[in-house]
Amino acid sequence: MAARVAVSGYMATDLISLTPDTGIIQAMTTLLDNRISGAPVLDKNGRLVGVLSQKDCLRAALNASYHQELGGIVGDYMSTEVETIDEDLDIVQAAERFIASPFRRFPVTRRGRLVGQISRADLLRALVEQWGKRRG
Repeated sequence: MAARVAVSGYMATDLISLTPDTGIIQAMTTLLDNRISGAPVLDKNGRLVGVLSQKDCLRAALNASYHQELGGIVGDYMSTEVETIDEDLDIVQAAERFIASPFRRFPVTRRGRLVGQISRADLLRALVEQWGKRRG
């Protein structure tokens, strides 16, 4: 039987995060400047309280086009029902979660605290590496 491989070995840990009170324009600029499609939103105690995605930003921009004013804060637009993956979850189980979900990335937690993020590409790399080791 193959050894179990955890998400923690493939997740990104150097994350750009936002706060709920960050201005939405500043948040959009942060996403664009860093070429990322979303960022975790942390409260003042470092707890994960949401995620702001490009889709959320588009919603804010579309809202602005109707009202002729772009403004507000991340907390007004972020998704608050955040699905997370535990850092110890096996990569195969994580892949199953991605297949069943519309999300392109999941925040990774350890005992409820954000420790990283795993994307579809990260998991694909993990699976290819594991299958390559088995064939080699």
